Amino acid sequence: MEDIPASDLKTILHSKRANIYYLEHCRVLVNGGRVEYVTDAGKRQLYWNIPIANTTSILLGTGTSVTQAAMRELAKAGVLLGFAGGGGTPLFSANEMDMAVAWFSPQSEYRPTEYLQAWVRFWFEEALRLKAAKALQRARILRLREAWGQRALQEAGFRVDIKRLDDVLDRTLRQIELAPDTVGLLTEEARLTKTLFKHAVDAVGYGEFSRAKRGTGTDPANRFLDHGNYLAYGLGATATWVLGLPHGLAILHGKTRRGGLVFDAADLVKDAVILPQAFLSAMKGDSEQQFRRNCIESLTRSESLDFMIETLKDIALETASQDSEAQGEI
Repeated sequence: MEDIPASDLKTILHSKRANIYYLEHCRVLVNGGRVEYVTDAGKRQLYWNIPIANTTSILLGTGTSVTQAAMRELAKAGVLLGFAGGGGTPLFSANEMDMAVAWFSPQSEYRPTEYLQAWVRFWFEEALRLKAAKALQRARILRLREAWGQRALQEAGFRVDIKRLDDVLDRTLRQIELAPDTVGLLTEEARLTKTLFKHAVDAVGYGEFSRAKRGTGTDPANRFLDHGNYLAYGLGATATWVLGLPHGLAILHGKTRRGGLVFDAADLVKDAVILPQAFLSAMKGDSEQQFRRNCIESLTRSESLDFMIETLKDIALETASQDSEAQGEI
């Protein structure tokens, strides 16, 4: 971490970058040395600048293209690029547990190795991997409790019963500690998620709701959840790339599932930020653009990327240190 090239000293840390973009029906190119996207307005073409130094990730939806020159500049700036379907929903017919957005990482392998070395030190040990997964789940739940208890969210119309929520989260924390394996953790995660949807429905008075699979939901809340979750996946992909952690080294979502670690990282903020905003926007009748803007503002204001990065760093170093202590005892 000490040998930082002089040319990189003025770059903005990924954890402090403010922008996530979703683009449709445009071309991304380099114009006058800047990365821009071009839209058509009748016979005119409108050019809009993308501040790549302050951008974490870009999702390209339907009707988009990107030039090689733009890809080079995005790679230099460390911006992740993903191809998605309309509205930021999955591009491929797959369930949420598969990598349904094609992510392209910046083509620089000169990433710090400290966290990768710590990660692989414990990752091949099932017991330690389970400890890491439990730490991830605990961080997720504590983040959710803090976010849902904020007065601003209550005043916005998400009036959740905090006492009932605390009881649910306390039970989940106990079950996490008792879980004998990742199957037990995933079972508890599924139970909690179902309960959180019920709390969200009650908090805004949404009425009947059932979470649709494979992006098939047609009601506003389901559509917004799909859309918002892929913003979180963009941050998850950014966080793992920044730390030099391969997306395949998941600790909860399966050792062989493509991009599993991205889903692990995204889970840290999905319930805390995306879930309440999806139901609030659905009740207000927001457009996808309005919903996306609200999500990005919430993710930025809550420093969600910073939280992802710091949590993954702590898990890597603390779990690896337990491995070292165990070897010392031997």
